Amino acid sequence: MSATPIRRQYLGIKRQYPDVLVFFRLGDFYETFDEDARVVSRELSITLTSREMGRGKRFPMAGLPHHALDGYLAKLVNRGFKVAICEQVGDASLAPGLVEREVVRVVTPGTVVEPEILDYKKNNYLVSVVQDGSEAGIAYADISTGEFRTTQLPETAVAPELDRIAPSELLLPEGLSPGSIWPTSPVTRAGYLADDADEAERVLLGHFGVTSLESFGCENLPLAIRAAGALVGYLQETQKAAAVALSGPSIYSLDKKVVLDAQTRRNLELFSSAWRNRIEGSLLWVLDKTCTPMGARLLKEWIGQPLFDLTELERRLDSVQAFHSDGITRSRTRKLLSKVGDLERTSVRVQRGVANPKELVTLKHGLERTPEIRTAIEDADLTHLTWILDRMPDCSDIVDLISRTLMDDPSTAVGGGGVVREGFDAELDKMRSASSEARGFIANLEREERNKTGIKSLRVGYNKVFGYYIEVSRSHLSQVPGAYIRKQTLVNGERFVTPELKEFESLILGAQEKVEELEQAIYRRLCAQVAESVATIQELAGCLALLDISNNFAEVASLYGYIRPDLSKDESLYITAGRHPVVERVVGEGLFVPNDAHLTGAERQIMVLTGPNMSGKSTYMRQVALITLMAQIGSFVPAEKAHIGLVDRIFTRVGLQDDLSTGRSTFMIEMLETARILHMATPRSLIILDEIGRGTSTYDGLSIAQAVIEYIHNDPRVAAKTIFATHYHELVKLADTLPRIINSNVTVAEENGKVVFLHKVEPGGADKSYGIQVAQLAGIPGPVIDRATQVLNHLENGAGPKEGIAPGSGESGPWQLSFFSLPADSSPVLSELMELDIASMTPRDAILKLYQLQEEARKGHPSK
Repeated sequence: MSATPIRRQYLGIKRQYPDVLVFFRLGDFYETFDEDARVVSRELSITLTSREMGRGKRFPMAGLPHHALDGYLAKLVNRGFKVAICEQVGDASLAPGLVEREVVRVVTPGTVVEPEILDYKKNNYLVSVVQDGSEAGIAYADISTGEFRTTQLPETAVAPELDRIAPSELLLPEGLSPGSIWPTSPVTRAGYLADDADEAERVLLGHFGVTSLESFGCENLPLAIRAAGALVGYLQETQKAAAVALSGPSIYSLDKKVVLDAQTRRNLELFSSAWRNRIEGSLLWVLDKTCTPMGARLLKEWIGQPLFDLTELERRLDSVQAFHSDGITRSRTRKLLSKVGDLERTSVRVQRGVANPKELVTLKHGLERTPEIRTAIEDADLTHLTWILDRMPDCSDIVDLISRTLMDDPSTAVGGGGVVREGFDAELDKMRSASSEARGFIANLEREERNKTGIKSLRVGYNKVFGYYIEVSRSHLSQVPGAYIRKQTLVNGERFVTPELKEFESLILGAQEKVEELEQAIYRRLCAQVAESVATIQELAGCLALLDISNNFAEVASLYGYIRPDLSKDESLYITAGRHPVVERVVGEGLFVPNDAHLTGAERQIMVLTGPNMSGKSTYMRQVALITLMAQIGSFVPAEKAHIGLVDRIFTRVGLQDDLSTGRSTFMIEMLETARILHMATPRSLIILDEIGRGTSTYDGLSIAQAVIEYIHNDPRVAAKTIFATHYHELVKLADTLPRIINSNVTVAEENGKVVFLHKVEPGGADKSYGIQVAQLAGIPGPVIDRATQVLNHLENGAGPKEGIAPGSGESGPWQLSFFSLPADSSPVLSELMELDIASMTPRDAILKLYQLQEEARKGHPSK
């Protein structure tokens, strides 16, 4: 059975893209066929039809209007599909047979450029990863902004770095499992370039037109080259225009950056709240008062990657201080910045040739604000912002070029005569005038012919088949002049032309064709000229982002009463009246209870924090970590005073969770995360540990908790500043024997048997957990509360209820002794435990030993 030519053409293209949905351009529609049509119909709720494409054979078909493409693309890409856009690349009017078609780009999650799909406050990163032994290379790009970066790093640093970058799409070579790298992104296999450093280098040299990679600084980083080459090669195959728009690869290092792992970002709720998984309730939600898309994206980058560079941080804080001290200039600058728009993405769209005239005018308006911003800051003599102003390039020539070329409010469609400014091109003006005069003749023709013939129903019309015509109803055909030439017979009348009408039609169509040709040529030339200055515009956009983020931090500090932190290279942390930046916004103005924090590596290294649930332990610990993080991104902080000795890492182990997909229990995850912290922490780190050991039995948990504290305290390779929250009150005794441990508790008050949370952190350990009172506040039924109180009294008196004991009977039976009250020789297990050299054990060895001791203990207690 023979297929039609269009069917054969489609199948030839589809064979090149077997795993991609092919959107095949047919006139004003994009059509999909076969299984693609079924998928598109199902995913987009589009009617599934069929089409005869060869001797009666019909094939499934689903189509959508070309002007509605972006909306449908967004849905498909967000659901993980890849879409090949197949366009007509030949002129259908000139083609002797089938018009030529080819795929112009493949849209994937990491290569989206449509403004309607992208979030202007977030980068959309395509990331390439290669790995060789203990080393790895990462390259990432946002093709909507042209940003392109690469690095070489230890394999252990890949997961935290990918968590920071948050790729929309991940390129991996064959054999590298995505589950071990970044399991949440769509994965594309990167092909041979990821495995061939020489070929990857040749691709980079050829693409950027250089003879050496030394200018990029990556000549001695083979894995970075492989990752970057794989990324560029992928774009060359799928997004030729996007590859052209990439800047040269920028080499970056993690040496001066604070490491935040995935659990820390999650536990501190940097970008989304833990409960609702939305930006509301996150640190970004509080800190984002930016005025430009560039500033918003930079803020997210800074929050995700704090600095360990005192000089750069002081420069950032000086910039914030400049705006903070001058509210009038801050307000004036904010108004100007809000009119800048997205210079980064708009300039890249111009470079790629997809920007419409209105976008170019928007770009011009944004560039016009730059001198005003500079003047506002210079007039206020804000010298601490000079380092930014000195880097701002002059783009007045681009503004002048666009202003001279385009109308103030141009049409989005190029070629209709409504784009290029009058007076810019004499020939274009002449053609527009000729077209206008001819149209004026046509407009008057109907009135003149009605008067001349006396036919009141006569009308002049136009269609694409016959051009302009005069239509007369059948009842008036006897009045038609002899000069009229019959063109078409209708049911109710006739259509005619005249020599004069055809002459003016020729003038109109000729002028329109010339106008279209001239206007498109002028616009293409304008875009090419602006594209030559994209690097300059991007440099300016980066400077405006810095001004925006400095202004933003000053605005937030002014609104919420933040102060400038004192930063140093020592290991001390002093916070006076610190507040949680998010919680204080949620509870309301003036209702948050501030607290102090004082930790040093030499004397006050570990704080053992006790107190009941709901008293504020977790809030307190998180606020200390957040204040430290905010200081190290260059922000003012919520406190009365803050001295922050820079930290190299922030670790948190907070909350209970399990992983059903891998069969890992809550306790196993807790131990894995704790082990990672103990292996990676340094004396310059900050560790937040909440209720370590609660996922197992009381004695196991208490043993592990104590061992972890002792390890952090005693091992000089760790020795990190630590806040350790616990309900194991026995741990407060560690302060008697370990010199750098301090006890603190979150205070409560009891009124008529009910607990009142004061949310105040004071020295000393808590004497009670108040669990029953908290249960009562949660609405546990009264009989349960009464029974729990009765059982608690038995336990506190050293007794415990027998199985099946009647409530209220007062009968008690054997109960476990206090862990610390057992004589050392009472059991072989305890003797072996007492002889352990915990300080010399690794966390893994300690955990394995505890499991071994537990099994030995159970042998002597079959009931366990």
